[in-house]
Amino acid sequence: MDRLTQLQQFIGKEFDQSPSPFMKWLNPIVVSAEEGHLEFQYTVRPEWLNPIGNLHGGVTAAIVDDIIGATMFSLNENSFVTTINNVIDYFSTAKENDNIVAETKIIKRGRQFVNAQCEIWNADKTRLIARGTSNLFKINN
Repeated sequence: MDRLTQLQQFIGKEFDQSPSPFMKWLNPIVVSAEEGHLEFQYTVRPEWLNPIGNLHGGVTAAIVDDIIGATMFSLNENSFVTTINNVIDYFSTAKENDNIVAETKIIKRGRQFVNAQCEIWNADKTRLIARGTSNLFKINN
């Protein structure tokens, strides 16, 4: 079974079969999965908060990095992809027990490099929480 099909089997469910232990800890629910485009939902947990009770910027950045990695997984390529850089812009906050949605898209898919974007929204997508872009490098196996 290809990787995209594996992701699609989890639509509406927790993606507990991820090869990434970190993604298992983040515990996303797969909302949609297409080649180069994923949408995951997360519930903000207490350990994800900063001292004033908002979603910690580091966790936000980790979600961006992790779901973009899964987006690379959806491309079904025979190469490992590593992140070169992440740039995150923060626009709003999320609180404990809020549901947030992370949505990705590929901006540029080259032979060696990929540029991808992730937006994190509140549950009904009326408030943008953060937007991140990443450059990734393909490492041939």
